[in-house]
Parts: sequence; structure tokens; C-alpha cells
Amino acid sequence: MDDKLHGDDTLSEVISENASQQQEETLEEMLSRHRKETNDLQNKETALKKAAAKGSKAEQKAKKKQVDEEVHRLSTKLKERQAEELASLGYNKSTDKQKGNLDNLVKAIAGVSVTTQPEQSKPSKSVKRREKRAQQEAAREQRIQEEQSQIVSDRMVEDEKLEKKLDPLGFIINEIKPDGHCLYRAVEDQLALHCGGASPYTFQELRQMVAAYMRKNVSEFLPFFLSENMVDGETQDSLAERFENYCREVESTAAWGGQLELGALTHCLKKPIMIFSGSFPDVEMGKEYKSGKGTGSSDSSIMLSYHRHAFGLGEHYNSVVPDSAQ
Repeated sequence: MDDKLHGDDTLSEVISENASQQQEETLEEMLSRHRKETNDLQNKETALKKAAAKGSKAEQKAKKKQVDEEVHRLSTKLKERQAEELASLGYNKSTDKQKGNLDNLVKAIAGVSVTTQPEQSKPSKSVKRREKRAQQEAAREQRIQEEQSQIVSDRMVEDEKLEKKLDPLGFIINEIKPDGHCLYRAVEDQLALHCGGASPYTFQELRQMVAAYMRKNVSEFLPFFLSENMVDGETQDSLAERFENYCREVESTAAWGGQLELGALTHCLKKPIMIFSGSFPDVEMGKEYKSGKGTGSSDSSIMLSYHRHAFGLGEHYNSVVPDSAQ
């Protein structure tokens, strides 16, 4: 494992592969490259963790520690360089221009020009939604740059808690690609495990099923949707439009899934879903579909792990499988 980690130049190239692009780079181009570099490192980490999940439990634990340490080192180095590059273009939290620079960062991520333009009329609702999503992405960029060491520390603590919880049950985590589809890919992995082969549904088909169920059962999901997306003075028509836009995002984008989507999944599949976490209490949904209750065709629970600090980019889900399945 030591030879694989330290002798493999591929992982180190994640940090340096785009160094030649730094000259004459705009802020938008730099942010795009930063996101690609971060995603490349995350994909490499996932691959290394899968490779480390072999051998005895003692060997797996040792390999996992090596992977965490190596990725921590590379991730810290990457974030430091990215922060320096952003500072070279004027984005520096220590200056009095932080707010203006952060506004520019938000606009750049949203695809809006950062050049000065004449004041225009009140922005439309679609522009407001786009700017809100851009603000969320900008906040993630800022957290990555300013809190990476703490995030990595929290991740290690979270992983240790999960391991202590799953090990006595004979379960381990099967790493899922962090591409925004992780919830649906994890469920797809679970369905394949239950079937002993290929899953009856792809992650994209699961997205479509969830969106269709939410549209059909609006009253069941609307209160929870409003609790997270409240807008003052909104009409019923505009609310219905926003909920439909949300369903379209679930159906056809890489929008992350959460509690609403988990609730829909358990009803679509008629299976209970168990979510293990190292940061929050475990949650079980769809208990009515357990053996002897409801009309479910199977009482095999879908088992997922929820990670608050997996990559520093937001929520992440993995598939929880029996140790013997690896």
C-alpha cells in the first residue's frame, strides 16, 4: 500500500496538472479549473478507498489511514494553492474588498458577468433562484479554502464513529462517486445487492420515479418544501411553479437528494430505508414496509450512510453492505 500511495504519480498530478493554465486566466476560468481539480481529487480518493477495502480488517484499517493521510496532505496543498491563485486576482478575505470580491465570485459561478453594468430593473424570480444557488456554491468554495483542515478533521472523526457503529453489525461502507447523484447511485447499489446482480432501476430512473411521486403527492411534500424554501408574499401560482421547478431539478439535474427524496424513494420502492450517520442519530424511514406490515414486496432494508463532512462540499451518501459482500 505504501508503494501504491507514494509511488503513484497519478494522484499528485491532480494538484499540478493544470498549473500551465494559470497565466492570463480570468476569474471564471480559474473557478472552473478549481472545481475540476477538486472533483478530480475526490474521484481519486474514492478509487483509493475502494482499493484499500481489501484484505483483513486490520489491513483495511491500516490502508484506510494511509489513504486519509495522503489525501489530507494533497487536499491541503491544493486548497492553499487555489486560495493563493484567487488572492492574485483580488479575492482575499483579509482585505476591505472582501464583500465586493465575494459578490463577483457568486456572479462568476452563476455565469453572470462581473464587469460593471448600468443598473437594471428588478431581477426576475428565475434570476433570483440562480443567484441563490450561486451564493450557495460560493459559500462552499469559501469553506473549502478557509476551513479545509477542520473539515478533514471532522471527516476523520465522522468516519471513525461510523466504523465503530457498523463494525459490530458486520457492515462496511461501499464508496459511491460524489457527483451529485450519490443518493440515487447508493440506492441503485443496494437494489443490485438485493437482486444479486444488476439493479432493476438506474440512478436516473430512480430520479424520475421520485419526481413523479412528488408531483402526484404534492400535499405530502409541500410543507417540508416550504420549511426550506419560504418566500414572503408568494402566491399559490408562484408556489406551484417553484415546486414544479424543484421536481424538474430532481428529475433531470445532478441536484443532491435529501429528506424529501428519501421519503419519496421509500414509497416508490416500498422498502424501508436505514440511514447510518457518524454526525447525527441514525434514521429509519418506511417502517410500514417491514415484514408483516404494509404491502411491500420485500422486507430487505436499503441501508445507506450519511456523511456531513465527506468532501467538504455538502451532504454525501454511500451504500452500506455486509462485510462478506466485498
